Amino acid sequence: MIKTQLAAVSAIGKVLAGSSLTEVLQEIWRADPALSKQQRGAIQDLSYGVLRFYGQLQAILGLLLKTPLRIKSLHHLLLVSLYQLQYSKTSPHTVVDQAVSASRTLAQGKGMQGLVNAVLRNFIRQRESLLQQATATDEGRYSYPQWWIDKLRQHYPEQFRAVLEAGNKRPPMTLRVNRRKMGVEAYLGLLAENGMTAELLGASALQLSQPVAVENLPGFAEGWVTVQDAGAQLAAPFLDVCDGMRVLDACAAPGGKSTHVLELADVALTVLESDAARLVRVQQNLQRLNMSAERMVCGDAENPDAWWDGRPYDRILADVPCSASGVVCRHPDIKWLRRESDLVKFARNQQAILQALWKILNRGGKLLYVTCSVFAEENTMQIEKFLKHHPDAQSLPLPVTAMSMYEGQLIPAIQHDGFFYALLQKA
Repeated sequence: MIKTQLAAVSAIGKVLAGSSLTEVLQEIWRADPALSKQQRGAIQDLSYGVLRFYGQLQAILGLLLKTPLRIKSLHHLLLVSLYQLQYSKTSPHTVVDQAVSASRTLAQGKGMQGLVNAVLRNFIRQRESLLQQATATDEGRYSYPQWWIDKLRQHYPEQFRAVLEAGNKRPPMTLRVNRRKMGVEAYLGLLAENGMTAELLGASALQLSQPVAVENLPGFAEGWVTVQDAGAQLAAPFLDVCDGMRVLDACAAPGGKSTHVLELADVALTVLESDAARLVRVQQNLQRLNMSAERMVCGDAENPDAWWDGRPYDRILADVPCSASGVVCRHPDIKWLRRESDLVKFARNQQAILQALWKILNRGGKLLYVTCSVFAEENTMQIEKFLKHHPDAQSLPLPVTAMSMYEGQLIPAIQHDGFFYALLQKA
């Protein structure tokens, strides 16, 4: 257990220094391939958990320490230990004992075991009081940066608390049934036969009661189902594809939306992705579902001249790079990696992509603009700006869904992530 604690401490430190948690964990797996499945799971749980509740844990640690610790790794060890004491089922005695042992390694013989022991035991004794005091600040109450909280409070005055709380939940595991191969009710029956239960969320979306390894899903290898958030499953139906159309999926990786489009209609699909490694992942997903795209292109959506074959598209799915602020339940490191200034950079890139892709859309064709963001700068404000400068663009109403949408914004909830959708038609 000490080994997993130390690995999590290292991961937290690297993320707070600017690295993504996914990349950091991959580094850990490569550095120590002997880690068991259980150890990897424990490291992930600790790392994700600390980042999910970092604001609260920081506030509590600030109340427990008289002066900040100079040894950053020791500070991160205390955050990991506080998370374990508050949110894990590990016995308090075990957590404290292991933290004291781990501090010998991190403090390099500087005798910090007594401080670690005292801080954690003080938390155990004063838990309720400290938890209450931590709510005195917005960051301590919600575990988000202040600028993020302020922005959501401004944009969603009645819903911002629900948005913040949804982002701090553990994400559900949702499946998309490939209805070319299997009926939804039939697949529910298969799940039941294998001891799994699920709730129907949409036309093809099933949310499992408990997450499972994909290899345990009936027919996963045969392409009967794909793991995809229920909110993300709205994209392909919103795009309104029909047999015979030429369709472009720009910024396509990892391919969930591409495969969904091909499940809905027989189209000539161009898959575009700027990252060659991520394009391979799209190809793997297509192969698992026994599908193929007309073209697989490694290229930049901002520069169609470098890859476009000159034939306009009937439908374009523009799932543009964004802050990913709507998927923080799956990627809690995003909360602490993003800066408010990043929104300006994303907005500039998004507008450039919109401008470029619009030129290769057929008259009468439709472009679906998508982000997994909850910030207006990347969403409604982008569309307003685009429509202002493109008289040939018309904003179309989106189909009604059972999910809570607010001017194209799918509000994050326990059943799904947060997405923004805008459907534009070219005159």
